[in-house]
Parts: sequence; structure tokens; C-alpha cells
Amino acid sequence: MKTVKVMMMALNNIFLFSLLIFFTSCNGQEKTHTSKAPIASKQSPTVIKNFKAAAMAPDFDTTLVSQYIRSIFQDSKGNLWFGTIGEGVVRYDEKTLTYFSNPDGFINTSVFAINEDKNGNIWFGTDQGVYKYDGKTFRNYNEKDGLSHIDISRKSILVDKSGTIWVGTHGGVYQYDPSADTKGGQCFSLFPLLTSINVAGIMEDKNGNIWFASSDDGVFRYDGKTIVNFNEKKGLGENYAGGIAQDQIGNMWFTMKNGICKFDGKTFTEYTPKDGLGGTEFWGIIIEQSGIVWITARGSTTRFDPSVPLSNPNAFTVFTPANGLNCCVQSMFQDKSGTMWWGTGQGLYRFNGTRFYQVKQIGPW
Repeated sequence: MKTVKVMMMALNNIFLFSLLIFFTSCNGQEKTHTSKAPIASKQSPTVIKNFKAAAMAPDFDTTLVSQYIRSIFQDSKGNLWFGTIGEGVVRYDEKTLTYFSNPDGFINTSVFAINEDKNGNIWFGTDQGVYKYDGKTFRNYNEKDGLSHIDISRKSILVDKSGTIWVGTHGGVYQYDPSADTKGGQCFSLFPLLTSINVAGIMEDKNGNIWFASSDDGVFRYDGKTIVNFNEKKGLGENYAGGIAQDQIGNMWFTMKNGICKFDGKTFTEYTPKDGLGGTEFWGIIIEQSGIVWITARGSTTRFDPSVPLSNPNAFTVFTPANGLNCCVQSMFQDKSGTMWWGTGQGLYRFNGTRFYQVKQIGPW
């Protein structure tokens, strides 16, 4: 009997040790590696391409949604739109992945901004002006329509609560007049209060103020009557503002070359790599519905939880290429279901709360 008990105890110990190794290895992978195992996803969509893509690098992976994804947007019907460099704009409706380009009237292939107006038209900002898509045809707006500058900036098409369409360029801000468009006249006019700024982003806050981030003059706030400029002299930290966002309690957040800055309406609070941010030369910023702040930079992407004290190492989580996400993040977006999407220099990624997964044409969606 003693021999049997000893054998049983040995087997139990081996089983428990095996479980310990299994869970330890899973936890380790979760913290430092991107799993290559597929995640639950929808059925692979049908891919519709009726054009020849622009010439890509010899090692370009043709199974990617696109190599460079500069903008992501979800329309009122739930369709996801991806603005690319080289392959025009791509729409995903769960059944099909459709590439729009020359044969459809979308001549330009580089898309930096996407939005939807109150009539359901989808607007695209490119380096050759603005496109409007009514569900059937594309209409291009350029110099002849009043856009003296046709190089539309990243995240610089805004449809505000009143329905006004704002377009930011590298040489000023423009507004769209639908009535003039109907009459066949010039339908874009330069916003007189911001005639020469290099726009890096536009957004409307919860109170209806319009904010403009610029690459050399700080940020501007328009309350419907007057413009207020926040710059280095007024506490912003520096005159470069590359990204702009607002959290649930109303704080405004901006990216600067050397970090990010929070503005509570009265004071500015800076966060830099000394506090835990990863990378250098900061670009984009997005705030999840949960309040989590994501910041992209050269070399890494940082997840920041403002509810955690800075002294706690869990406040900042830095992701680098070693974690599976290409460091050259060019766009971030959270869809209506809460899913986070990432456009990079190596295609499209999803984030499930723990890991990054590359999404190719066949998925996993």
C-alpha cells in the first residue's frame, strides 16, 4: 500500500508541476509576445479589386489589407473604411472587402482623413483635395472649388454637430457650403480666423468648441465667435501639436514632439518619457471609451491609464515591435463595439485587450 501511495503522490506532483509550467508559460507569452494563434472572427470576406495597385516594394505582402493604412473610420451603417497609401480607400462590410480606385472615380490613392456627413455621404481627405462618396459615385473637390491648398492633413475632416464640414490643410482651414455646391459655384472657402496654419488635426469637444492642432503654432479653440491660441508661451509646452483628443470628464489632450499634454481648462500637465512614455517624437493620440489613453511615437506605442498614480509602474505599458505591433503606427480607431484597430506601416492590426493580431484580407476579422 505504501508503494501505491508513493506512486500516486508522485503522479499528482507531476500533474501539478505540468499545470504550473503551462500557466506560467501562458502568462509570460501574454506579457511579452503576440500569439500567432487565430482568434474568433467572422467569415473571411470576398475581396473585390478592379484596379492595379500602385507599385510597392518587392517584398510587399499582397495578402495584407494594405501595407500603409493612414486613416480608419466606421460609418453609420457599421462599415469600416481604411484609407491607404497606394491602394486608395478600402471598405469592409463583413461580407466584402472592396477596394475603390480609378475605375470608380477615386483617382487619388493616398487617404489621410475620413468622415461622414448628416446625409450619409462619406468624405475623404487626400493630397489631391477632398472626395465625397454618395454610395454610388465619387466627386473630387480641388482648386476650382475653392481649396487653394489641396493637401489635406491627417484627421482633418470634421463634421460638427450643426452639420458644418471643416477641412484642414497644410495652408489653412476651409469650410464647405452645400448650397453653393448645388448651384455649381465655389463651395469651399478659407476660414478667415485661421488663414495660414499648418493643421495637424481637428475635433469638436463636448461643449461644441472646435479645436485645431497645428504643427507650428500650438492649438486653437473656436467657440463660434472667437479664436483662442494655446502655445508654448501659455503653458502648452511647445508650439508643435500633432494629435488632439478629449477624455470622458472633459480634459483635452495633445501630443507634442517630446511627450503629451493634458489641459483641464485652466492648467497644462505634461507627461514625457521620464514619466513612462515610450519612444521619441510623439504623433498620435486616442482615448478609449474606458478612459485609457494610447499614444504613438517613433519606436513604440504606449498605453496610459490616467486613473493609476504615476508612481505605479502599471500606469504606462509600452509596446514595441517585440510585442508584435509594428512601431510605425499611422492611425488608431475604436469602433462602436469597442474593438481597437491599428493602421501601421506593415498593415492592419487589432487589439483584444491583451495582444495585437495582424488582420489580413482573409482575417481574422
